[in-house]
Amino acid sequence: MRQKLLGFFVLFLASLSYGQTTRYIYETAVNPDSINLVSMKIEKTFLDVKGNRSFFISENKLIKDSLFASFKPEEKEERKKDKKDLSKTEVRKHAEPTFFEFFITKNIPEQKVYYYDRVGGKQVYYQEDRPLKWEISDVTEKQNGYPAQKAVANFGGRIWTAWFTKDINISDGPYKFSGLPGLIVKLEDDKGDYKFDLVKKITIQNAFEEPMKSDVKQSTRRDFNGDKAALELEFNKNRKAIAGSKSPEM
Repeated sequence: MRQKLLGFFVLFLASLSYGQTTRYIYETAVNPDSINLVSMKIEKTFLDVKGNRSFFISENKLIKDSLFASFKPEEKEERKKDKKDLSKTEVRKHAEPTFFEFFITKNIPEQKVYYYDRVGGKQVYYQEDRPLKWEISDVTEKQNGYPAQKAVANFGGRIWTAWFTKDINISDGPYKFSGLPGLIVKLEDDKGDYKFDLVKKITIQNAFEEPMKSDVKQSTRRDFNGDKAALELEFNKNRKAIAGSKSPEM
């Protein structure tokens, strides 16, 4: 089963690599401290859609990972060959911090959502097991330049309000959200900690994607934090062992 899933993800990411990808850019506001009153952190997040699949990642993580990949010889050759398009992201010599140290892939027709993180260079992922149950209202408004309709869902201990447009016939949206009869152009939670606003739609060629590693670890949502902690412990042990094996300088 694991090999089948791994094969699916390799094909999935490969399908995003070649040909045109539509990128939906969201201005994303995050509350970095839900207890104390502080300013919201603003960054861009991308929803890259190609065919029936999508890829969600923050701009800062994309820049950081592409910079990291640029130091690997095999990635340099791959980028030369495929001409990965990073022209629509700001060119930087360093990456800013991000609140989204993960990426998400979706199979849009099947409403399957996969959440990925990385610990010490090793990838770990799980398939989201909580279905989104939307309540679509009759309320319509113009949101971010699109005629939109309101929908509400209880997810992850928060009440989320989404505005979707049928003008963009894609049943998808930012983060783990999808399943509405149109693209989500605005999304926010009832606690005021998260807000996504669609600000731009562009077309790019050969979008940079996260490389899928052969040793990716499959987890579950419930076991995810424990598996991450175990990977971090293993990584720290290996790092100490390598440091301890080095001969002292003369």
